[in-house]
Amino acid sequence: MTPMSRQQQVSQVFVELADTLVDEFDIIDFLQKLSARCVELLDVTAAGILLADSYGRLQTIAASDEHTRLLELFSLQHEQGPCVECYTRGVARTNIDLANATHTAGWPRFAHHARDAGFTTTHAFPLRLRQHVVGAMNLFHADRRPLGAEDSALAQALADVATIGILQQRTLERTLTERAQLQSALTSRILIEQAKGILAERWDTTPDHAFTALRGYARGHGMQISVLAGKVIDNEAPSGLGEPIASENGENR
Repeated sequence: MTPMSRQQQVSQVFVELADTLVDEFDIIDFLQKLSARCVELLDVTAAGILLADSYGRLQTIAASDEHTRLLELFSLQHEQGPCVECYTRGVARTNIDLANATHTAGWPRFAHHARDAGFTTTHAFPLRLRQHVVGAMNLFHADRRPLGAEDSALAQALADVATIGILQQRTLERTLTERAQLQSALTSRILIEQAKGILAERWDTTPDHAFTALRGYARGHGMQISVLAGKVIDNEAPSGLGEPIASENGENR
């Protein structure tokens, strides 16, 4: 089989990264694949992806090599390192000489551990869509070959496509959650209406009076009204649930 050209490889990778609209989409596998593809396409020694949690703190999510020392190196960047700087500013940093104190100012501990792990140069690219930055991608070289302009542009393009996939999945999950919440509310409303009808008939009162009794008992016992309504429908209503007593002005209490 004839080896694929670099252009063909790049095209294939973008097709892989764009394939996120599937039910079984796995964000970990997705970013693990991105890390591995970066190593292959950009001829770097290692790659890793860090995503920001709900508090804006970077967390290691994927790495091209599961070697403990490499994972620990990425983990250091929860507090300091080029990825933290890249995520905060939303700007890429390339060809950082890990032995150059000027290049690594602000995170000498990270630079020290990176050198101990055998790396000489690192690069950081934001995972961003317009002004929305969700994390950063870190690349490492074990030699002093610079990352050229073409490869830097490709690295950022890969990070951008990955960001679209991540945000797309988050939007889908949020939409599904909202739909589930809406469906749950609609289902609860149906249960409550049924329970109101049962109690109104049983007590020979109005549905409004029955609802007042349901709501009052649920509040007083720390229950959701829909849960109590379900018990009424299943003929398992608590013995303390009774018809509301009419006050002098005709309102129930």
